[in-house]
Amino acid sequence: MTHGPVKPELLRWARKRAGLQQEDLLPRFRRLRKWETGEAFPTIKQVREFARAVHVPVGYLFLSSPPEERVPIPDFRTILKPTMKRPSPALLETIYDCQTRQDWYHDFVQEMDREPVSFVGSVTIETPIETVAQKMRDTLGFDLSVRHECNSWSDAFCLLVDLAEQSGVLVMVNSVVKHNTRRPLDPEEFRGFALSDPYAPLVFVNGADTKAAQIFTLAHELAHIWLGKSALSDSGIRPEHERALQERWCNQVAAELLVPKEQFLSILNEDENLRQMADRLANVFKVSSLVIFCRLHEVGWLDREQFEDQWRQELVNLANRSRSRKGGGQFYSTAIKRVAKKFAFDLVVSTLEGKTLYQDAFQMLGISRSKTFDGIGRSIGVIK
Repeated sequence: MTHGPVKPELLRWARKRAGLQQEDLLPRFRRLRKWETGEAFPTIKQVREFARAVHVPVGYLFLSSPPEERVPIPDFRTILKPTMKRPSPALLETIYDCQTRQDWYHDFVQEMDREPVSFVGSVTIETPIETVAQKMRDTLGFDLSVRHECNSWSDAFCLLVDLAEQSGVLVMVNSVVKHNTRRPLDPEEFRGFALSDPYAPLVFVNGADTKAAQIFTLAHELAHIWLGKSALSDSGIRPEHERALQERWCNQVAAELLVPKEQFLSILNEDENLRQMADRLANVFKVSSLVIFCRLHEVGWLDREQFEDQWRQELVNLANRSRSRKGGGQFYSTAIKRVAKKFAFDLVVSTLEGKTLYQDAFQMLGISRSKTFDGIGRSIGVIK
């Protein structure tokens, strides 16, 4: 029986990296305590199994010391959380998966002789907020007239996803790593990120976050694309002055894109009950009431104390509504949202034409079966 020359500190590092205690792994690895003290050593087979259990590349366990893992794009999360722990395996894998898809799509677009996406990097943080938001609305076609056709802000989010993709941005929404429902993404760790690229701009939205927050995250990350800057964000709707300048700018653009200040001010009513006004405005702009309360605070309609009070109440209301709704959804529809419809369509076509290997397509789609591939192809109209 061949034992793996693994240093105990690597095993301890890998376990802690995955956020696990020894007790979590002892049912599968009964001698883990001895492995971590150096009293015993795992076999090569056990090393591989352990690597899968803690979601770490097996090669890492044979290094001389733990590697220093860093987020591969600018990370703005630590501005508000300077003591934030190392990035989780789930976050790193999600970014790497999206970068792999983006690299493939960048090459695909160039091979097809398509033009670069004109608005990527077309503005700077010196560009007036209102100007940027208007450019985005014009490009996306996301004005109030089209939003009036939506029944809710959840529908408006789906609409914004579709319009962004039609404009050239890959929008991926997922709440788990690939399709593994046992590995959820933590919205407390990150809400989304943007990967800027002139041919394949990509936005990822953490689908584990509240529905109320997702449309704001999408608008925020799209602002990063207009800047031409990749970034990892935990920016929420709530206004925070401590955020980095670029994050504050993207939040302001997102707010103006979703709730244009001039139109917002024109329909405020001093005689209206605050709760009724918030509900009415949320319906007009097709955003969550949290966005409305933030906007009311920004324009001076609510002072800080009033805002904090309304914010706390609304978080409770939204949480109760979320619990009252039943989950569900179609598998293939969800699978396509996780990788972006535009990406899935072109990847399936390329694979069927023999330009992309099936094993590469499976990896980028996060699937393992031909049946699932065919189901995705049928869902997007490529396979009959």
